[in-house]
Amino acid sequence: MILDGLSIMVERMSDKVDGLTQRIGERVRIEREGRGWSLSVLATHSGVSRAMVHKLEHGGCSPTATLLARLAGAFGLSMSQLIARAEMQEGRLVRQADQPIWTDPQSGYVRRHVSPPSDMPLDLVHIQLPPGAEVPMPALAYVSRRQLIWVLNGSLVFIEGNTRHQLGEGDCLELGSPADCVFKNETLVSCNYAVIVLKNF
Repeated sequence: MILDGLSIMVERMSDKVDGLTQRIGERVRIEREGRGWSLSVLATHSGVSRAMVHKLEHGGCSPTATLLARLAGAFGLSMSQLIARAEMQEGRLVRQADQPIWTDPQSGYVRRHVSPPSDMPLDLVHIQLPPGAEVPMPALAYVSRRQLIWVLNGSLVFIEGNTRHQLGEGDCLELGSPADCVFKNETLVSCNYAVIVLKNF
């Protein structure tokens, strides 16, 4: 009975993740078409191949965090904004159960969009980074926005261009000028941190 119940829970979580991935693909298509861009134009702006964009838009792949960051940056959006536009309902209150959760298929990094959609100039995101995980993010993801990283528990290595930051519980870092970055968990336990994104400064 317990195993059956766990199987049903895992299946439901998998369905939710797959559904979000499909809605993200649809959102990418809407953002692209809304700008009058062809697949080739988006590929040029984002550095993501035309074939991969087409595959994502039609639900044929599970995108990595790096790929989503490139596409969002090409649209002038943060990854948080792109995911929120794909999933979130309007309103000032977003219950925990309704906060969009997206898992990077490459690293196992789990991203929860916490803040409700609004005209406030910030997004709040919770990240769980598994032991040994590494998530690269392109400089394109940081153009026209500022970000803070606040470690809630665990240890995070954040490589910003040529600078390495070692962050422990409670530490908060303001990101500098746009640069290629890497989030790394070099420990044997999960790291939880919050990302505060200030939009369009």
